[in-house]
Amino acid sequence: MKILEQILSQSAYSHEIDVPLAQVDIADWLFNLPEAEYQRCCVPDHIAVGVTTTDDGQRMSINVEMIGTTLMIQHYVAEEATPSYVRMNSISDAFSSNGRTQVNVLWELIAEDAGNGRTRYTNRVTARPTDAFMAFIDKHGIAFADAAAARQAAGSDHNRRETPLFAESIARRAKGQAL
Repeated sequence: MKILEQILSQSAYSHEIDVPLAQVDIADWLFNLPEAEYQRCCVPDHIAVGVTTTDDGQRMSINVEMIGTTLMIQHYVAEEATPSYVRMNSISDAFSSNGRTQVNVLWELIAEDAGNGRTRYTNRVTARPTDAFMAFIDKHGIAFADAAAARQAAGSDHNRRETPLFAESIARRAKGQAL
């Protein structure tokens, strides 16, 4: 099996907000997200966020957060960024008690009409191993299944907690309220 086909962890959580889909703009929210608001969206895990571009001009979001006991520095590059769907891809630096490695993280932010003037926000995160990650766990004698189980538990817990807070932040932005 090719490494990029392997899944290290995957989770998706949804939360409905009291805003019509036509008012939601996830890309605008993400690329204008104040750091303090990002931090409020998953206390104490979210540490810092910033927006920049790649050398070729693609929009990027740099997210610093704890996923379980691992410090993640995520270099999310926008592959698609529309009002209702954002797809961000990152080769993320992961710092654990065993040292530093990298994982590939795909982050999808999805808004769908939930009916009755409401929007369903879904936060989907998929992590895949990189060659560096596979060498790292091999060096430390960690079985892929054990690494995946730990990442699944930590990543799912984090996503479960941040999704409703992201959704409510998106709703405040859509309503023109201060973040």
